[in-house]
Amino acid sequence: MRGAMGHTFTNHLYHIVFSTKNRLPLIEANIREELYKYICGIARRCNGVVIGINGTSDHVHIFAQINPSVPVSDFVRMIKANSSKWVSEKFPAKRSFQWQAGYASFSVSESNSNAVKKYIQEQERHHRTQTFAEELKAFLERHGIRYDPEHYLD
Repeated sequence: MRGAMGHTFTNHLYHIVFSTKNRLPLIEANIREELYKYICGIARRCNGVVIGINGTSDHVHIFAQINPSVPVSDFVRMIKANSSKWVSEKFPAKRSFQWQAGYASFSVSESNSNAVKKYIQEQERHHRTQTFAEELKAFLERHGIRYDPEHYLD
């Protein structure tokens, strides 16, 4: 058919944030780098690419390009399920490691991608003055997402 597009071109960028269950400080510095590498591997198996990843002892930020055939919910579910199992097996002292039930996901335009990468790279410095709860609340409000103030951290 003349005029039909022969290829599909996409650039689906997402800033994804989730915490450990009950925001326990379980992501200690000694496991963080390995955990992030493992998460990047899971993303690749889901036909995604992690552009940036960082966090603190109680949460992680992932900036990823996700294949449009993979729903964001499936992408996050695969990352959380596989990485929590891996942490529990790899680090016996963390056998009960779990992520929170929910997550936050925000679409990112290419024109804003450098700002998101920089924000994620500076997590340690950023969280000297703001808690995860305050950060998440600010993100939800900035993106116009309604939430229950009593349960948004569940």
